[in-house]
Amino acid sequence: MRTPPQWGFWCECWTENLTEQGPPALVASFDAYSAPQADRWVSVALRTISPALDSDASTQAWEWMYDGRIDTRRALLRAESCTVSLTHADTRITWTIRPVLFLPLAHRQGGELPGCAYEFKPPSAE
Repeated sequence: MRTPPQWGFWCECWTENLTEQGPPALVASFDAYSAPQADRWVSVALRTISPALDSDASTQAWEWMYDGRIDTRRALLRAESCTVSLTHADTRITWTIRPVLFLPLAHRQGGELPGCAYEFKPPSAE
């Protein structure tokens, strides 16, 4: 039985230190299979961290949850990418949601892997 590709959303949370040079860091990612599931992921994250945010960042978070979330949901229903960002102290936190087509992966049980699969050795921690 073949599993067909499925439309959904790839969600990521990134943080960036605004006082130091360096790339943003990926903190979390999530595969959502509906627009409500995708914006709920951001909403849950914001509700979870809002007590620890400074007052400006907390205000930004709650403004998105009360006013901006509906715009995000509408954009996702139109299969548009969305970004939610806030700045707490010297850190910018950004959630991105992108429409994607999830492709099924080959099932590895019951089949022979190619010989090269057994040649891979993960790098040592030394």
